[in-house]
Amino acid sequence: MDLMDQATAREWLAAAVDEARTGLAEGGIPIGAALYGADGTLLGRGHNRRVQDGDPSTHAETAAFRAAGRQRSYRGTTMVTTLSPCWYCSGLVRQFGISRVIVGEAVTFHGGHDWLAEHGVRIVLLDDPECVAMMSDFIEKNPALWNEDIGE
Repeated sequence: MDLMDQATAREWLAAAVDEARTGLAEGGIPIGAALYGADGTLLGRGHNRRVQDGDPSTHAETAAFRAAGRQRSYRGTTMVTTLSPCWYCSGLVRQFGISRVIVGEAVTFHGGHDWLAEHGVRIVLLDDPECVAMMSDFIEKNPALWNEDIGE
């Protein structure tokens, strides 16, 4: 990816990181996401709300997707997430034809991004130190809640 793309990816990741911080401040799991249109317009953003809402399906990616509302097509869109997407969220990306996923980090959790890449989704893995630190700290302090979130 060229420098312009790298700068854009990091700029877009900032919206997801803000969402992750919000989720953490609410007592939830610090994972955030944002969905951008093909033209770079922010369509929706959200954070994991499993704890806050008591809803196991409210992952960050699904929250951002829902906030974006109906789109004529999701082709050409980019899902940005602070953490490698789980199988549930990876399925959402495939189901709706989201073209690219920007992943903040895959150190603390290696989800379905390799599978997505094998099926033609462009993956941009940033290995962002802030995303790694935020999740590492959360997992260390909340292992039971983290294991619940990932289905362990």
